[in-house]
Amino acid sequence: MSEGSSPIKRPATASGAREVKSAARTIELLEHLAARQGALTRLREIADALDWPRSSTHALLQTLVASGWVQTDPSGTFYSIGIRALLAGTSYLDRDPRVRLAHPVLADLSAALGETVHLARLDRDQVVYLDTVESREYPRVMPRVGRRLPAVHTALGRAILSENPAAVPAELPPPLTQFSLTDPSALAAELATTRERGYAVEVQENTDGLRCYGMALRYEAEILAALRAARDRIEESAPAPV
Repeated sequence: MSEGSSPIKRPATASGAREVKSAARTIELLEHLAARQGALTRLREIADALDWPRSSTHALLQTLVASGWVQTDPSGTFYSIGIRALLAGTSYLDRDPRVRLAHPVLADLSAALGETVHLARLDRDQVVYLDTVESREYPRVMPRVGRRLPAVHTALGRAILSENPAAVPAELPPPLTQFSLTDPSALAAELATTRERGYAVEVQENTDGLRCYGMALRYEAEILAALRAARDRIEESAPAPV
């Protein structure tokens, strides 16, 4: 997996439903490549990561290449997610009126604060970025729409989890930096503080040098979260957040 990404935990099949193995494998392969954030990957690396035979992995890759869901470099040696995945992703955003409604608010907030602002949604144990308005004062340090990170290591994710205790993972994912929380009791205390305070704070837990703030946005039965990423440099001696 690429740095900063983590495997996507797949839910169990609904009771009584029969899983179609070929479809499940196709989804697993596409999600693996998507989590690579565009990094070119060899067949051997994909097969080893998914614990599949190389022959069947190669056959599935070629099928997806032919349909545009996966692409290769000119040599045909390296693979990455294809343009069809982009079309599917943008159709998801296009059908969600809340993302369109939120964008002007994110733009105004970014202009007022001089910071990058994100909108994201919880997907299992991760947050997926749906919209980003970047600061004009700082260079970009992370990809835009479609990026996903472990929810517990982001202020944005913690803002959502503080409102959804049932969604808190039983086991914490691997740390992304030396400051990432690794103790479930510390996470529980942090989420309790977030609920009381009304917003989440995360200091260098997914990106060195960034302090981030997240606030849950409530509507109907779902929750979104807007994230303000303060890009002022933090002293190297700053203690890990608790």
